[in-house]
Formats: sequence, C-alpha cells, structure tokens
Amino acid sequence: MAVPEGVASRRIADELRDRILAGRLAPGARIVQDELAEELNTSRLPVREALRILESGGLVTLRANQGAWVTSMDMHGCELSYKIRERLEPLLLAESAPRLSDEDIDAMAALQDRIEACTDVEEFLQLDRRLHWAVYRHHDAGDLPTMVNRLWDTTQHYRRAFSRLAGEQRRWIINAEHRLLIQALRDRDHGCAERVLELHIRRTRVELVKHPELFEH
Repeated sequence: MAVPEGVASRRIADELRDRILAGRLAPGARIVQDELAEELNTSRLPVREALRILESGGLVTLRANQGAWVTSMDMHGCELSYKIRERLEPLLLAESAPRLSDEDIDAMAALQDRIEACTDVEEFLQLDRRLHWAVYRHHDAGDLPTMVNRLWDTTQHYRRAFSRLAGEQRRWIINAEHRLLIQALRDRDHGCAERVLELHIRRTRVELVKHPELFEH
C-alpha cells in the first residue's frame, strides 16, 4: 500500500530534522532534492513538501530556482535568538510551574544526575534539552512552545560547537544553575525559578558571542 504523500513528507521532514540537529547536515550544506529522493526511495514531491515544512521551522532555506540549504546563522542572529529565549522561556516556565508535581521535580533531579555523569557532548545536548522541556511540560501557552522549540532547533549547531569548545571549564556552572532552578521549583518559589532561568540563558548568550569563530561556515 502506498504511503500518503502527507505522511511521507512528514517522515522525510523528521529524518532531515534529525540529521540537522545531530550535526550530520551542517549549516550551509546544500540539500539536493533528486539525491535525497533517490536515497529515501521516494518521488521529489514529498521531498519538496518536507523541505517546505523545515523552512517554516527555520531549519532550511529555500531559494527560488536555486535549491535548498541548511540554514546558517550569523552571530547577531544567534544572539538575538538567545535574547528572545531569555524573555519567552521564563513565561513558559510560569505557565507550567504551578502544575509541576513533586514527582515531576524528582524526575528533573534524576535527569540532572545523568547530566552531571555524562561526558559526551551529544548526550549532554539531548539531556539538557530534556531537562528544560521537563520544566515546561505542563504549560498551557498556545503557540509559545512552538516558538521556543524553533529557537532551540535553529541554534542547536552553535550550542554544540560551543559545548565542545568550553568543555569541563563551563560544565560546573551549567550544573550549578540547573540545581538552583530545580531547587527553586521544589521550594515553589516560581519567581526565583524564572530569574534563574533567565540568567542561565543570558550567560550562555554572553559567552557565545565571545567566540565569533563559531559562526564561520
């Protein structure tokens, strides 16, 4: 039975998104539709639609009569994305925090234990993202999480590069901030949790822009 084109497009979009977020397709890399269709044993139509899906999420740039590329970001664009996160994510936390249970917070602490034990950058990126979204899991905030998720996706490459550059010198600060955030949530001090989160994102932004070499493609 043939797979409906809409389903096929979503599967292709998910596959490409995974490749981009895992770093297997770097910013600026060209995506050749014919080659991708052949690799995935499909026609060009669902590939084209998949690229449009990813374009709407900021991960792919389409140029008329030229083709598709993995979206790249300059330092100003990345800094702006982090400034937006500083404002949006505390709001998302505020929408979720009153509904977080003790069991939810215990699960965050267990995730943080895993973060502190891991030494692999890819594992760290996955666990760090899981921890932040565990904080936001009970939101009732309309389109806000979609906007935040886009900001995470489009800055993933630069977060990875910076994590490799900074290594253990910076990891202890991240862990301390995570622990402060979890403790504020456990204490039901949601205002404090919002401030810790804002400062956590801001400090990453300030450190990122000290390394313009990360934005050279």
